[in-house]
Amino acid sequence: MDANHAHHCCCSSRRDGPQSPLVQPSPGPLTRSLPSTHSLASALSPGASTPGSWTAHPWSPGSSNTSPPSTRSGSPELKVRFQTEKVETTVRVDVTEVLPTVTKSVKSICFVGAGFVGGPTAAVIAYHNPDITVNVVDLNEQRIAAWNSSQLPIHEDGLLKVVRTARDGTLDTVVKIPGLPRSLKLDARSPNLVFSTKVTEAIEVADVIFICVNTPTKTYGLGAGSMADISMVESASRTVAQHAKKGAIIVEKSTVPCGTARVIQDIFKYYRPNEEFEILSNPEFLAEGTAVENLMHPDRILIGSARTLAGMKAAESLKNVYAAWVPQERIITVNTFSSELSKLVANTMLAQRISSMNAVSAMCEEIGLGSDVDDVSLALGQDSRIGPKFLQAGVGFGGSCFEKDILNLSYLARELHLDVVADYWMGILKMNEYQRERYAHRVVKELNGSLRGKKISVLGFAFKDGTNDTRNSIAVHIIKSLAEEMPLEIAIFDPGCAANEIMEEIEKVGLTKAQLERVKVCSNWRDSVKQASAVCILTQWKQFRGAQLGRTTKKAVKTPSQPVTKTFVNGKLTEMAILELEAMVARDLNITDEDPLHRLKPEAAAQGYEIFGLAASMMEEISQEPVNWYEAASLMQEPRWVFDGRNVVDPIELQGLGFKVRGIGK
Repeated sequence: MDANHAHHCCCSSRRDGPQSPLVQPSPGPLTRSLPSTHSLASALSPGASTPGSWTAHPWSPGSSNTSPPSTRSGSPELKVRFQTEKVETTVRVDVTEVLPTVTKSVKSICFVGAGFVGGPTAAVIAYHNPDITVNVVDLNEQRIAAWNSSQLPIHEDGLLKVVRTARDGTLDTVVKIPGLPRSLKLDARSPNLVFSTKVTEAIEVADVIFICVNTPTKTYGLGAGSMADISMVESASRTVAQHAKKGAIIVEKSTVPCGTARVIQDIFKYYRPNEEFEILSNPEFLAEGTAVENLMHPDRILIGSARTLAGMKAAESLKNVYAAWVPQERIITVNTFSSELSKLVANTMLAQRISSMNAVSAMCEEIGLGSDVDDVSLALGQDSRIGPKFLQAGVGFGGSCFEKDILNLSYLARELHLDVVADYWMGILKMNEYQRERYAHRVVKELNGSLRGKKISVLGFAFKDGTNDTRNSIAVHIIKSLAEEMPLEIAIFDPGCAANEIMEEIEKVGLTKAQLERVKVCSNWRDSVKQASAVCILTQWKQFRGAQLGRTTKKAVKTPSQPVTKTFVNGKLTEMAILELEAMVARDLNITDEDPLHRLKPEAAAQGYEIFGLAASMMEEISQEPVNWYEAASLMQEPRWVFDGRNVVDPIELQGLGFKVRGIGK
């Protein structure tokens, strides 16, 4: 996932680049058209874009090849190709012998983009590497201000603690461990995580630079509606190319089309023709709502690099950064193209599982005879070949990743003249669209085919629980369908989303003024359900389950499920070891404090201003209150329908309170 907004950055003078783009030779022709193929005009025309801007005109990849064979540790030998002007030789190199002695030492890292990917990833890297300075830069001053406050712009369990530890540093503390005769002294750590708008300054000193800007689906021109718009990646790359120090390692972290590493490489060749820079692919595999857990205990870290020795050295340098807390066997090195493709395929296959179960849910509803999609999901999940994850039926998937990546993968297949393959992937999106349309039609049908004069409550707008991300929420499509029926009111409540961001998303779907006037965002669930004829549950927040199941408590970061690989580094306990120590102390003392060792520095007093449209104090208060369905029944009007699009409530319990309940696949 990516920075949420386009960025605009002032230009500075070029650094070590050509004096005039008019004398720059054109790159060689492409061997095949890829989704990222555009005109060369913006690269070779002086006025095509403002240097330093993170939004620019399209730019074209050259013909360089950055897709080498795999460099997994299981391969004892690797072919490394050395090239001179006239002679090309192939030698065999034992990577385990060569790389450790020549790997670049990383002391400073810069993340360009402080969105959902850049912010949390930078925080966790800084958290586990106290000797590395990590700068996160963005030109959105409001976002940077939020990262420097106690009210972060991203809602993720455990993130604030990680940020505070690395951003603010910690206190000296003495820990009394039950059962041990001596206390343990933990030294204070210095701050090593900085959020700022000083873009060029941070780039100039960085050994490794992550590009983490947005890559939305194009809405214009060639590939509109399918192809990823990498203009922000191109423009951020121009800024980096002009200011990066010689030998800096460039990492594409944004979700990008296959071949984007070549685009970045060619930009660097244009601005720095006499210098070599290694471009790595390091895709993120974060699930919003559990991003910190995914970063702390990843299934794998994927690093794609070129087939050259320099490329493998760069990959090894990045690998060493992650190795501070990730076991070596979970860090996989592959070729660049495979890394880029793996990200798209991973999200597509996860979405495929959801759409498959949604197809089953439709069958269960029509078959009747007590068939239940949850029973089918349980049976399938017990099969070790399938597993239980992503088998929950619902109203459909949303978010900024799944649909975009499926469209991207399908577009690539279409460009490669693989129409059957493209149609296969597009079937996932067709099923997703069918599921949400089926849900909206069921709501209208059960309310006698008309919503005129009726209020509809919508509980949940974020595309999933545990996040405040409203991008491409499934709820916005449902609301659009319901608004077209001209109800009296559509009252939306979400415990994690800002009211202005909800309305911004709704305004994008093309409602008329009369329809838009009927949509309202509420600050609590009571206002949403009051006088409503029906409730639509569209996000699986625990608060919507009810007073018993809905209670939530703050959770510290989970301790690792695998043994800690490093207990001490430079004579100091690692943060993973400290997490285990925290868990031990919390368990022995029976406390739920997020900071049981009292390491964190005191927080600054809350400012009371709104962060991205919603007062933080209000957001915290409402997010903790579960829906009281007994009270909701007294507030609503007949027929008191609950259309549970996420199967989160107990239908029997609610029917006992006088509700009519319709779940998914029931």
